[in-house]
Amino acid sequence: MLQIKELTKTFGEKTAVDNLSLHIAPGEIYGFIGHNGAGKTTTLRSIIGIQDFDKGEILVDGTSVAADPIGCKKKIAYIPDNPDLYEFMSGIKYLNFVGDIFKVEPGIRKERIRKYADLFGLTQDLAQPIASYSHGMKQKLAIISAWIHDPKLILMDEPFVGLDPKAAHILKGMMREHCDKGGAIFFSTHVLEVAEKLCDKVAIIKGGHLIRFGTMEEVKGDDSLEDVFLELAEDQEAEKQGSEA
Repeated sequence: MLQIKELTKTFGEKTAVDNLSLHIAPGEIYGFIGHNGAGKTTTLRSIIGIQDFDKGEILVDGTSVAADPIGCKKKIAYIPDNPDLYEFMSGIKYLNFVGDIFKVEPGIRKERIRKYADLFGLTQDLAQPIASYSHGMKQKLAIISAWIHDPKLILMDEPFVGLDPKAAHILKGMMREHCDKGGAIFFSTHVLEVAEKLCDKVAIIKGGHLIRFGTMEEVKGDDSLEDVFLELAEDQEAEKQGSEA
């Protein structure tokens, strides 16, 4: 579903992502873990096609992001860490706007909006302007809009931030359901407990370098994901300081 081959992105003299390669198969929930500034958001923005990259290749369901960005966007949904919604619209107008962009048939669109708005308890608020929504409500609306065209690949940047426990539980169920139907999900998170329980596979990135990836069992063994993450981060930092010396 997603192939990243030797992705490299620099900002001036800083290399944000360095020669990163990763493969995500249909049916997989893939977690992306790293400290702030590790390169997670840069990678996600490169996949979605809203940020150029310097080297490498990204394929979404066999379609090249560089060669056919519109074709890729039709297969993708993206939820950034701070959704930037059209606040002058009402919730329902925004969802219909997204449905129009992806040419979702009206009957199917109505059914999906009703299903997910009811799940999140947002139905009664859809007529209200988004400007009146709390951060959590905006996050829920962004999630519904991502699911509305049934994308093959869903990318999310810290999707659980701002969600109450019930909404987080609902989102986890939606993620599993989506992948059980053959879709794939790639999401960044700081919540290691969530990644450990939810993900089929996980990738750990530090300083733009992928330092470990694979199934949860392959990555963490008998330890907790938190222990492995902290140990790997410390080991790489020690290696970096040793090479500089």
